[in-house]
Amino acid sequence: MLEIALASRSECGQRSSNEDRVGVSMEGPRWLAVLADGAGGHSGGAEAARRAVEHLQCALRGASARFDADALTRAVLATHRHVLDARQTGAGPRGMHTTLVVLWIDADAGRALWSHVGDSRLYVVRRGALRQLTSDDSVVQRMVDAGLLTAQQALVHPFKNQLVSALGIDGEIEPHTPRAAVRLEPGDAFLLCSDGWWGALNEAAILGSLADADSPDEWLTAMQGAIEAQRHPRQDNFSAVAAWVGLEAA
Repeated sequence: MLEIALASRSECGQRSSNEDRVGVSMEGPRWLAVLADGAGGHSGGAEAARRAVEHLQCALRGASARFDADALTRAVLATHRHVLDARQTGAGPRGMHTTLVVLWIDADAGRALWSHVGDSRLYVVRRGALRQLTSDDSVVQRMVDAGLLTAQQALVHPFKNQLVSALGIDGEIEPHTPRAAVRLEPGDAFLLCSDGWWGALNEAAILGSLADADSPDEWLTAMQGAIEAQRHPRQDNFSAVAAWVGLEAA
């Protein structure tokens, strides 16, 4: 069984409240990391993100949850309906919705699955190279895909925060889940993060902070320090979960 180590961080930035939520859990050989970035005004974002993280954790808990792509997609869709129902019935604020990114690891099988909706991201560093595993559900990402913007232009575009999909919106959503679980390698380092986190760090900053870290928590601390050192007057909430894959346990 592979050794897995996780750490999480969620900070307010320059906002008056934090509408990001993170959740990390372990049951037997399975590890689950979930991150949600809520929106909706009047604490609606925080409520949507809380509901999403808690519901997804419950949906994937226990031996009855099959470790496959279909099971993960169904759990994300059920979480969307949970947030939407709360909004439509008045159990939650009327405008609430949230992004979601989840990493699900089976250490016994040495494999990982992930899924996302919105613009919270998942990265992996493998053999010294950083790769983004998710593609944002956003207006500017659609423009980048169509060749209308470069990735650098997208970072400063006035529509950069406009989503085209999120949990809790009216209608159906389409979670982005790989067709099959991916085999892990010792040394893999995963990073789940909200747009307040990835929008403040470039590839060099993520890789550089990893090179000097001895644990997932140290990696997050170094990146947090780099974000806070910028002293951006409009820094959004910024949150992340780091997951490291180690050698097989004896």
